[in-house]
Amino acid sequence: MKIFSVKKIPTMSWSSSYPLNFNPRLSTVTALCFGLIIFGVGEATLIAAGLGVSPWTVLAQGFSVTSGLSIGWSTFIISLVVLTFWLPLKQIPGIGTILNALIIPIVIELLLPWLPRPDSGLLKIIQVVFGIILVGIGSGCYLISNLGPGPRDGLMTGLQLLTGRPIALVRTLLEISAVAIGWLLGGTVGIGTLMFALGIGSAVSLSLYSIKLFFK
Repeated sequence: MKIFSVKKIPTMSWSSSYPLNFNPRLSTVTALCFGLIIFGVGEATLIAAGLGVSPWTVLAQGFSVTSGLSIGWSTFIISLVVLTFWLPLKQIPGIGTILNALIIPIVIELLLPWLPRPDSGLLKIIQVVFGIILVGIGSGCYLISNLGPGPRDGLMTGLQLLTGRPIALVRTLLEISAVAIGWLLGGTVGIGTLMFALGIGSAVSLSLYSIKLFFK
């Protein structure tokens, strides 16, 4: 299906012509911030569902167990390691890379106390699915702005360019790898973690395809 075979980030009227742009248009910054906010809402929705953390948090947990560092420091170090892979992949940072690290945690922190925490297993699963969709939508919006991806999204786009494989496949393999390594190191995996790992690639691809289709 075309929806799941997207192989590059679409260029829209509001997209920046290059990532390292210190004077972007208002429409570009608006799309970037909107996407990052939706991304943060999706992440908070996943956490509130209580069915497991995201794959990269599992990796941070595992690293924390083996290194003795806090999860916060472990997350920071993993992000730095991921950024080193940008060099051979020729990925370029921008203000989006910085805002990614600022806006998403702030949204999670502010929103998490207000989100529902369902008792029903079915409602938890529905909430996880909703969270995955929101993260996919947010990813599509902010990536299309072309002001620099976050560390993990930059790894995704770089590997996609290197391999020529669909974004959905590349993202899914990255998430599964993060879960597997994190679990082997001692991280905790829940059903929500596995749902995210298997579904986020398709959600991002669907978002990119839909935005290109409806906002030509």
